[in-house]
Amino acid sequence: MTALKEKFSKDKRKVLKRAAYVAFPHSLPILAGYGFLGLTYGICMSVNGFSPLFTFLMCVFVFGGSTQIVAVSLLTSAFDPLNAFIITFVLCARHIFYGLSMLEKYKNLGLKKIYMIFGMVDETFSINYSAEPPGDVDRGWFMFFVTLFDHIYWILGSTLGAVFGTLIKFSTEGIEFVMTSMFVVIFINQWQKDKSHLSSLFGLGISLVSLLIFGADNFIIPAMLGIFAALTLSRNYLEGKAGAENDLP
Repeated sequence: MTALKEKFSKDKRKVLKRAAYVAFPHSLPILAGYGFLGLTYGICMSVNGFSPLFTFLMCVFVFGGSTQIVAVSLLTSAFDPLNAFIITFVLCARHIFYGLSMLEKYKNLGLKKIYMIFGMVDETFSINYSAEPPGDVDRGWFMFFVTLFDHIYWILGSTLGAVFGTLIKFSTEGIEFVMTSMFVVIFINQWQKDKSHLSSLFGLGISLVSLLIFGADNFIIPAMLGIFAALTLSRNYLEGKAGAENDLP
């Protein structure tokens, strides 16, 4: 019985090592991105008065990327739980579609599925949905390690940024604009990648209309709700267009 247990344990370790070995190269592009984004987020948290420990715990237990960035302003503004809930829900509503897309892939994966659902951010979803590991690799553990590596990169980058932020002695007034600049760069990069700009135009148009109607202090929630509704209603069209473009030689 002992020999059997040892063999099972050895085989299990072999499966895990193989899955981690194959998953690691897939996660390296995320390391490059999260290194910069996490560093920026950590510095922003630090200059807004949050300790490196608080930033570390936020990254461990939240892991929301854009949600955490928005949370900086939510945590430093007047207490408004309803507003925070609505903004967070609308900002993360796309994860509903992520979850539906991964139902089959996450089926029968046991307890590790709980962590994988928690860690299904944009980049992790993209890799786990499209990557095809070799036949000798356990796909469930492959997706688990992709999720784990991405989470570790975000924690390390953000915590290092927070530590670095405590060492800054010069005035950091206006550094919050780095986040705005970062989102602009992400938007431009997405615009260049997409052949169809309909979703981007939805975002720009609905945000502008909401700004004109509700003003600078109150336009975010109506804009997010409008964008969510527009993308939901046009989902079939957008997916069909993307599929047609992928079929082109």
